[in-house]
Amino acid sequence: MFGPFLYAEKREIMRLDKFLKVSRLIKRRTVANEACDAGRVTVNEKVAKASTNVKAGDIIEIAFGNKTVKVRVLDLKETTKKDEAKDLFEYL
Repeated sequence: MFGPFLYAEKREIMRLDKFLKVSRLIKRRTVANEACDAGRVTVNEKVAKASTNVKAGDIIEIAFGNKTVKVRVLDLKETTKKDEAKDLFEYL
């Protein structure tokens, strides 16, 4: 009756640029793409492209100028409210 859309919210993988936007680690997807293209984002200690798939448990490291942010992916969602975005990852 509902077909493949019944569980569309729970995904096992997601594009890196989309995760960075949805989790609000980076505010805009275009900025996330630029950071990936510049080699400032790693997933599990490997330089990652924007199209790299991420899953729960992956470690993402983002270089913002002289500051580096390191997080573990906890959950994947298509969209989140601002106050729920922080539940998608944990700082390391």
